[in-house]
Amino acid sequence: MKKTMKVVKYLILAFILFAALLAFLLAKWYTDRYGDTGFMSIISTFMTPWKGCSNNLSISWKLNALLPAGILTLILYPIFFYRGKKFNWTIRKDGKNPVQLFPIKLRLSNIIFTVMCTTLVVVAAIMVRFPEFVVDYYFDDTKLYDDHYVSPDEVEITFPEKKRNLIYIYLESMETSFMSKEQGGAQKVDMIPELTQLAQENVNFSHNNGIGGWPRINHTTWTSAALVAQTSGLPLTMDLSKIEIGKFEGYLPGATNLQDILKEQGYYQTFMCGSDANFGSREEYYYLHGADHVYDLFTARKDGLIPEDYMVWWGFEDSKLFDYAKQELTEISKKDQPFAFTLLTVDTHHIDGYYDKSCCENQHSEQYENVISCSSRQVKAFVEWIQQQDFYENTTVVVVGDHQSMDNQYFVRNVEEGYDRHVYNCIINAPITTEFSKNRVFTPMDLFPTTLAALGCTIEGERLGIGTNLFSGHPTLAEELGLKYLNDQITKHSDYYVDHFIED
Repeated sequence: MKKTMKVVKYLILAFILFAALLAFLLAKWYTDRYGDTGFMSIISTFMTPWKGCSNNLSISWKLNALLPAGILTLILYPIFFYRGKKFNWTIRKDGKNPVQLFPIKLRLSNIIFTVMCTTLVVVAAIMVRFPEFVVDYYFDDTKLYDDHYVSPDEVEITFPEKKRNLIYIYLESMETSFMSKEQGGAQKVDMIPELTQLAQENVNFSHNNGIGGWPRINHTTWTSAALVAQTSGLPLTMDLSKIEIGKFEGYLPGATNLQDILKEQGYYQTFMCGSDANFGSREEYYYLHGADHVYDLFTARKDGLIPEDYMVWWGFEDSKLFDYAKQELTEISKKDQPFAFTLLTVDTHHIDGYYDKSCCENQHSEQYENVISCSSRQVKAFVEWIQQQDFYENTTVVVVGDHQSMDNQYFVRNVEEGYDRHVYNCIINAPITTEFSKNRVFTPMDLFPTTLAALGCTIEGERLGIGTNLFSGHPTLAEELGLKYLNDQITKHSDYYVDHFIED
């Protein structure tokens, strides 16, 4: 029995060492690869389905965290737990009688082991901003939503007599920093000239006088959160007291979003991506809020676009995704009702993007740059195809990045420190114009009412969620409250948010 307990003890110590090493190496891998996305993005990742994740990322974290943690455990464990000299930790009282300070005898290696494991865990927590998250979420409460949230159910939204179609294109990780420095970007040459041209010739909301977008906004820095922010006017916050791992049922069931509004107006709505739509619970979000159909890797196989066992990158490449989109848009546009078609690209996802030989050219020194340029050409070609269709005259096209790129090491290597990165946006064929598109401070939440305005809708008060219709010239919350203050408030806990949006 004594021998068994000793074995159990050493197994527990081995697990503690492995866990501490893994925590540190995972935190380092995550921050090196993703940059500063905030701890809520990590929570969201683990709270929602991970099935469908790219093999590239799966292999990366195993090679850079799991495997090294295992190897280091095997190396360090014998060093820490050899039978070395024990310290009695005693002192002499009056120079005669010894007094034991601790009830057990400790080896120096035990002390080093404890200090090292503790330090690894603490440093890992700091790297992913866990202490900041705990303070904000559990010890501070914001009144941001109590004071500023505008429910779409409580304001009048008027659609034009002839409802316009909507094509909403999310470009994975697309930002204006891929433009040249002369154009306000961060590169020597413009890597996205086609997207630059689209922004110049159409409506682009910008933080400056040229082509620009919105900066990093807390709780919107990963794809699922970006989809939620741009369609509901809300950042994505998870209620940790209500969500169980493996039992996630969809984002913000209590919030009325763009899809809910369009459903009520008789729109046929679809969402299409070139990966498993269940990853990050994107499928649940769109079906929960009124989507009629979701297209993804599995429907593409079923529809014969790709073979049954086809799998590259996250699913299938964007060149096939745009062909799929053309096929389905042609059918959807024949319906006797307005449509809203949402498309999400994937080739430009980190790490380094997917190099599609049918599209990519070696114009630049790095693969990621060539993938970005390829995406720009593909999007321009797809927009030109849309413009040639009969339905285009009555269709608004929104082209936006979902969030800043998470390929952190690329920016460490290629972008000057301190450069202020912004997410790309462009609105094409809107029935209205604006004088208020430049020198704005705005967030992805503002895209919610702005998209409705781009469909020709009028919005009482010009605000929905915590977003503002950018066409209107009304100050955004970021302009009214200050971007830093708004970003700080978003990270804090809100009873209003939980009660009204998470709890249906």
